[in-house]
Amino acid sequence: MLTTRRKLIRDTVFLIPRSSQIEQSGFVRLTSVAACWLLRCGAARKTFFSPHFLFRNSPHQLLEITVKPCLCVLAVCLMPFLSVAAEDTRVFEMRTYHANPGKLDALNSRFRDHTVNLFEKHGMTNVGYWVPKDNEKNLLIYVLAYPSQEARDASWKAFMNDADWKAAYAESTKDGKLVGKVDSVFLQATDYSPLIAPKLADESRLFELRIYSTNEGKLPNLNARFRDHTVKLFEKHGISNVAYWTPTREKDGKDQKLVYLVAHKDEASRKAAFAAFGADPEWQAARKASEEGGRLLIDKGIESVLMTPTDYSPTK
Repeated sequence: MLTTRRKLIRDTVFLIPRSSQIEQSGFVRLTSVAACWLLRCGAARKTFFSPHFLFRNSPHQLLEITVKPCLCVLAVCLMPFLSVAAEDTRVFEMRTYHANPGKLDALNSRFRDHTVNLFEKHGMTNVGYWVPKDNEKNLLIYVLAYPSQEARDASWKAFMNDADWKAAYAESTKDGKLVGKVDSVFLQATDYSPLIAPKLADESRLFELRIYSTNEGKLPNLNARFRDHTVKLFEKHGISNVAYWTPTREKDGKDQKLVYLVAHKDEASRKAAFAAFGADPEWQAARKASEEGGRLLIDKGIESVLMTPTDYSPTK
C-alpha cells in the first residue's frame, strides 16, 4: 500500500515539468516556477511522503491536498496576466448609413452578398449590424473593430481599392446611389464592458442603443456608477449587457458621453425589466449617492434606439 500511495503522490506532485522544459514566456515561467517551488520544496516533500501522512489519507484526499495548493499558487500568478488580457484596447467604429429613399433593401443586399466578407478579408472585425425598429429614416447601423487606428486606416484603404468591392459598388449603384450620408463615431471599450464579440442567441433579440450625455466633468462618476452598480443590476433584472464604449474624438463627445448596447427578449420584457430596475432599492441608493455632488446627466441626456439585427449580422 505504501508503494502504491507513494507512487500516486509522486505522479501528482511531478505532473508539472520544470520551467526549463516549458516555453520560456514570462507568463509560463512565473507560473511554472511558483508551482514547482510549492510542490518540490523539501518541507512539502517530507510531509507528503511520510508514512503517517500516507496512511492517514485516502487517495482522493491525497490528490486534494497536493493539487489544491498548486492551483491556488497558479491562480495568484495568473491574476496580473488575466487583468492585462481583459483590457480591450481595440478601436471600435459605429457607422450609421442613411439610405436613400427606396434603397435600404439594396444596401442590405450589398452588405449581405459582398461588403461583410470583404471587411473580414481586409482585417476588419464585424461586430454587428442593425436597423432601427421604427426605421423612418432608412438607417443601417453597424459596428466594426480594429486592432488600432492605423490598422483601421490601412484596412479601409485596401477595401476601397479591392476590385471585388469596386465591381459590387458599380453593380449596386447603376440605378442610383444607395447611401446619402454616413455618420462615423470612433469608440473605445470601457473597463467594465463585457467582451465585445459577435454572439448568436438561441432566439432573435431586441437590441437597444443608449447614449448618455453628461454634465461637464461627470463622465467618470457615471462610469463608476455603471461599473459598481448598474451593469450587475441590469443582469439581475434580465437586461443583457452587450457593449459599453466612450467616444475617442471631441466632436463625438469625448469625456461627455457613454454609448452602450443592451439586449432584451422583446419590447414587453424590456418594459418590465426597466420598471423592476428603476424600483430596485439598490439602484435608487446608488443613484442618490452618485449624484450627491450634482446631476450626472444633462436635461434630456438619454437617447434610446430600439434595433433589430439584420439577417447577416454576426450578433443576434
